[in-house]
Amino acid sequence: MSYKINDWKNRYSERSDLSTGLVHLTRANTNSAVAELMFKVLSERKLIGSSTAQGFIVGQNTAVCFQDAPLSSVCQNTWFEQKLRSSGHSNKVRYNPCGFMLPKQSVYEAGGRPVIYDKTADAKKYLPKSEWWRIVNFDLSNPNKIIDWTHEREWRVKGDFEFSVSDVTLLFTKTSIYKTFIDLCDKNEEPFYKEVAGIINMQNILF
Repeated sequence: MSYKINDWKNRYSERSDLSTGLVHLTRANTNSAVAELMFKVLSERKLIGSSTAQGFIVGQNTAVCFQDAPLSSVCQNTWFEQKLRSSGHSNKVRYNPCGFMLPKQSVYEAGGRPVIYDKTADAKKYLPKSEWWRIVNFDLSNPNKIIDWTHEREWRVKGDFEFSVSDVTLLFTKTSIYKTFIDLCDKNEEPFYKEVAGIINMQNILF
């Protein structure tokens, strides 16, 4: 059964756990570094795909990763990651709550699809090597070694992802990073903050 786009959007509007946007988060160490990275991505109008070493991508192809979740859930994911690091259970910075939200349709049209959650060895048996970039390891068999990233509801695009600035909603952790980004745009005479679809301060969603 299919239905028109307005019906599709209306269906999503009745669900607090779903979104018509996909979120790609950045990873940088300082406020200025986050602002500079986001400015660079907008200047290039491209997200660069991660490799096996950078982002646990299976196979030889790179891929750009997105979360298919409402912004409130994306905030909860990143907040939990921060608590893991502060508790000493992890020292890895996987991502920060700053980045880009893009329409799900745009990502789909660029070849983006939901990942396949399964044991990597099992998924390799039924997928051709050209599709291994979609595999995310999933294994609940050992209670002492749970591997489960399904909370991210991940989508991936094979290779790099090119976009239009007008499709992007910018996501900032807090006001100070947003202001640093504005200053960077003004300094370089690139008014991206006027061209994007919107800007959201993620901190205000949780606090």
